[in-house]
Order: sequence, then C-alpha cells, then structure tokens
Amino acid sequence: MAGRINDEDVKAVRDAVPIDAVVSEYLQLRNAGGGNLKGLCPFHDEKSPSFQVSPSKGLFHCFGCQEGGDTITFVMKIDHLSFSEAVERLAAQAGITLRYEEGGYNPAHQRGERIRLVEAHKIAAEWYAEQLATSPEAETGRVFLAERGFDQSAAVHFGVGYSPQGWDHLVRHLRGKGFSDKELILSGLAQEGRRGPIDRFRGRLMWPIRDIGGDVVGFGARKLYEADNGPKYLNTPDTAIYKKSQVLYGIDLAKQHIAKSSRAVVVEGYTDVMACHLAGVTTAIATCGTAFGGDHIKILRRLLMDNGSARVIFTFDGDTAGQKAALRAFEDDQKFAAETYIAIAPDGMDPCELRLAKGDEAVADLVEPRTPLFEFALRQIVSRYDLDTPAGRAAALDEAAPIVARIKNSGAQHEVAVELAGMLGILDTQFVVKRVAQLARWARERGNGGRGPQADRRPPEQQWAQPAAPAGPRGPALTLRNPVYATERELLKLALQRPELVSPAFDAYGVDEFTAPPYAAVRQAILDAGGAEWGARDPQEYLVRVREAAPDDSVRAMVTELAVEAILRKTVDEQYAGVQLVTVRRRAVARRLADLQSLLTRIGSSDPAQSAAVQNEMMVLTRYDRALQDEGPSAL
Repeated sequence: MAGRINDEDVKAVRDAVPIDAVVSEYLQLRNAGGGNLKGLCPFHDEKSPSFQVSPSKGLFHCFGCQEGGDTITFVMKIDHLSFSEAVERLAAQAGITLRYEEGGYNPAHQRGERIRLVEAHKIAAEWYAEQLATSPEAETGRVFLAERGFDQSAAVHFGVGYSPQGWDHLVRHLRGKGFSDKELILSGLAQEGRRGPIDRFRGRLMWPIRDIGGDVVGFGARKLYEADNGPKYLNTPDTAIYKKSQVLYGIDLAKQHIAKSSRAVVVEGYTDVMACHLAGVTTAIATCGTAFGGDHIKILRRLLMDNGSARVIFTFDGDTAGQKAALRAFEDDQKFAAETYIAIAPDGMDPCELRLAKGDEAVADLVEPRTPLFEFALRQIVSRYDLDTPAGRAAALDEAAPIVARIKNSGAQHEVAVELAGMLGILDTQFVVKRVAQLARWARERGNGGRGPQADRRPPEQQWAQPAAPAGPRGPALTLRNPVYATERELLKLALQRPELVSPAFDAYGVDEFTAPPYAAVRQAILDAGGAEWGARDPQEYLVRVREAAPDDSVRAMVTELAVEAILRKTVDEQYAGVQLVTVRRRAVARRLADLQSLLTRIGSSDPAQSAAVQNEMMVLTRYDRALQDEGPSAL
C-alpha cells in the first residue's frame, strides 16, 4: 500500500485548483450573489439550482440534498474516487508532485484503481492515434475517414485511432508501460485468450470516449474488414470507469458550447458528431451504443441549467428505426425543462452524409429547430389510425391526448390541443381542449401524491426560517419553530465566512449559548479548530480545520452549509456583526436570568445565603444586559 499523502501537499492541491474550475467541468455555474455561484446539483435531480459554490472559501454545498465539502470532496463524490485518488488526480492537473509519509514517492503501480484504468486508456488512445497516423496497415482506416470527408487534422482533433489486426499489440505495449494483466482485463482494453490476455479491439477504427472531465474512459470501434465477424460497432464493456448509459461522445468538446448557448444537438453516431463540429455545430454529442436515456438527460440538464429557453435538438434517420428512436426520446421529454425538437433531413441523410453531399451549411441548417418533438410524436401516432371512421378518430385521440397534456407550457398546450383536433378531423375543438386539460390536471395531482396543488402549510416561522432543515437522518434534529435559531445561524455564518468581523469576542461565547444542537456542535468545532481569531489570520485553512474538527459527517455538512450560505445582508460590516453578537449574548443572558428566577422561587426562605448569592448574580446579569442594550458590542 502507498503511504499517507503529506499534509502540506494536500493543502497545496486544495490551494492550487480552484473549486469553481473543477465544478464547471461537470455543470454550468451562474452568479448567485455574494461572490457565490450556483447550478443544478450533480448529486440529485432538481428543477431549480440549489447547489452553491464559494470560490473564495473553496467549498460547495447543496441546500437540497445537503452534499457539501471542498474541491477534493467534490472530485471524490462525482467520480467515485477515494481520497488519495482524488488528490492524485487534482495534483496531476496542477503539476504538483506528491510526497508520501511512508514509502517515499508513490510508484505508478500503487495508485488507485480508477487512476490506473484512466491512465491505461490515455496511453491506449495515444497509441491508437499514432497507429492511424503512421502505420501502413492503417491505410484502410485513413481511406474510410477520407471517404466521409475527414482529413488527418480532423482525426487528430477527435483523437481517432486505429487498432492493428494482430492478437496482442496493445497488450504488449501496455505491459511495457508497467500495467498488469489484471489491469488490462479490468480496463476492458483486453480480454482473456487461450494463452493470456489479447486485444479486445483488432483491425478497427477507434474513437476515444471521454467523460465530461476529459478523461478517456472507453472506446467505440468501427469494423473495417469483411473478414471481421464481429458487430459493425464494438464498444468497451461496462467497467469501473465506463458505463455506456452514463457517457456521451463529444461531451468534453461540446460542454462549454452547450452551457454558453443553452442548446444541445443529439446525433446518432461518432462520425455525425465529427461532421457537426466541423460544420460549426459545436454543441453536438452522441450516445455510445445505447438509446438516449435518463442518465444522459442528467448530464445535459446540468449544462443547460434547465431554463425554459434552452433547446435540445435530436437528429434521427428518417427510417423506421429513426422514428422509433425519436419516440423513445420523447418518452423522457418531461425530464427536461428545455424545449425538445427533432431534425430529420428531407432525404433521410444523417449529418455525416449531408455534409458530404451538400456541405457544412446544410448541416448547420438541418439542426435549426423546426419540429417540436411532441408534434413529431403526435404525427407518428395519428398516422397509425384510420381517421375516416369515428372509431379511428376516437382511438387516435385516446393515444394522442396524453401526449399533448404533457406539454409544459400551458399556452402552447392549448394551441396544440386545437391543432390536434384539426389533425384528427374532430369538429368539436373544445371537446379535445377540455379532454387535454383534464388529463393535464390529473397528471399534476398524481405528481403531488394525489392531493392536488397545495400551499405551504408549515407554521409561518418555519416558512420564514431558510433554508429548511434537511429531511432524513442527517445530523442533530433542528426544530425551526423557534426564530431564535435564525440569529444563531447568522452568527455562525459570520464566524465561518467573516471571522475578522466577530473575533475575538466570538471566541468567548460558550457552546451553551447556541440553543440549536447542530449549531452548538458547529460552535464546538470552531473552538476545537482554534477559534475565529485564528480564522481571521488564515481564512482558507481555517475552514479546512473546522471541517476536520467536526465529530461526524452531519456536523461537517452543517459547517459546509453555513460556510457557503449567503449572509442575510448585502452590506456585511462590523455593525451588522455586532448586532448578531449582542442578540445571541442577550438571549443567553435572558435564559440564565430565567433559570435563576426559577431557582430563587424554589429556594424561597429556606437558605438565605444561597438566595442572596442568586439575587446578586441576577443583579449583575441585569446590569450587563442593560449595558448590552445601551452600548452594543463594546459592552461584550
């Protein structure tokens, strides 16, 4: 086993790689105010962004699912890496050489499994690309590309390569790079042969498939020779780093363009992606040997930010298979807030064929949205029925009306219902409109547990306290009925985000001055980390120390949440911080006075000495409270 990574190197990695740059590789971020950024959470499905990133603090937090942490935590969670693997990946990006407490520098064969598999794919992709460029045998592949309008520069841009026809060329190459036979099998680059591992891909044109972060995680291989008895396209099998239902070919090249334009074009093949990008349609992506589905939608939604102006355009062949693919895509239409369209060339050509026949402009023109996906679905449904008979029209309406009811925009829904009546030849337009409206209402009610639309029925103080406590067993219980918690929360946010404004006074506050159990736990973590005064000297490292001082994940999540959540005032200064300090202290004083009054009542006249001591403490506290009221923070 490799030794523990040196703490100084871990800190150097945290400081060197901005969290917003890392997160932006996976989702689109927008300004959230207060120096924070927001986006759709990559860890759970949501319609509006509750995922926030604080670049200045190096932290992220989702107010929906409560996931949070620093840059290293994000990489661990998003790519399912261990702590060491995440640090190693970020260190590689930053050019930092890591030291290990035991065993010196980490040798290559000791790195985490994912790091090793990704490295094997990177080397394989470079080797395949070299074969395509220089090997005489690869002439067949070069001709294949040239016939489809792709020159050498296009092959280089997309990393296209060639796998030789021999049994173990790649296996021997990777062995020479220090990879074990077990790693070659696990990677999917090799498979078991009679005498050991053999190349999985042989005599094929190779497209590297990259994840959204740009790492090569698999390959798509196209058959070139008639003697090859395998399928036309052969993909990497599912591995620890590759799940075909969770990757999109070209996403690494298209992600920034998709986020910037709020538009994505979904095509059917690797060469279609190449043709689109070379024709200027740089938002094109494709699935890898599987139908477009829910996991693909999750990837696009995070880039599109799911606003109503976003567009997703599907291009499918005009044949029966293409029509079925379009209808399958429409089944998931409601998972998008974006509007979905379909683009089919009049002569049924795919983008690659269209570019060859009519040039780049024809490809760019093809993907300009013309037909909404729901309209295409309706026409396909209606075409299957005999509309000359009442029974045929009724059956078509039964199947088509639920499609119209799923249209998100209510105004568009009404218009399309009128159009549907015309398509079916039903003269009573209002009958169709009412049928659609009824189905839409039922669908909404089912989506709300069958209860229909309901207002927020929580007590007013719970509605006012934001954000609400997370559901489920995540940390100590926090009852929001007491608005006192709002001030405690605000003071802790200041102590974490602006420690220079509340120190050194904050460090004299006892844990018991925070009445909400989660807040008391955070106060203790701040104390254990050296206090707010220490944080004023090194704010970045301070938050790391506080999170590490947290006793468990629930408290650590609360620390992150409070460190990222916006302070409830645009102008955050010493005056505002002083108000929070004084309010929390005065409430603590009031609680102590109430306790003493109760004690005094119980003592009565049974113990004059104790009674006098209690009365004296009450007098001192009353004077202190009056001073806090009159003098503010200077009386602390």
